[in-house]
Amino acid sequence: MNPVVIDTNCLLQIIARRSPYRPIWDAFLAGKFQLCVSNEILEEYQEILEKQITLSIAENVVLLILNQKNVTFVDPHFRLGLITTDPDDNKFVDCAFAAGADYLVSEDSHFNVLRTIPFPQLHLVTLDEFMQTRLIEK
Repeated sequence: MNPVVIDTNCLLQIIARRSPYRPIWDAFLAGKFQLCVSNEILEEYQEILEKQITLSIAENVVLLILNQKNVTFVDPHFRLGLITTDPDDNKFVDCAFAAGADYLVSEDSHFNVLRTIPFPQLHLVTLDEFMQTRLIEK
């Protein structure tokens, strides 16, 4: 199963029922790909969902993620420090590297530096690009 890391802003977009990116969330729930998360990522998901939506929804989304069989918990042992403009984003990069993720899904321009780094090769994609993969049913 394809390992995937999804940054928090993208998670916010895919969980909305009326979002054009909802098929990504539905594919996750259907077990079409393996979502890779670390404790740091789950904490950020919880924090941002609480701020942007509600505490109740944040708790439900994180609980749902925790209970899915197609979730891999990653404990990155390397801190690559590849994103210098917003070091907080490195938690996603480190998780993707440690998990050997096929895709790192982000709309954040800070991640664009990954396209210029020869090693490690991380496949950075936008939501639109991820929607085009065979993992997502239209």
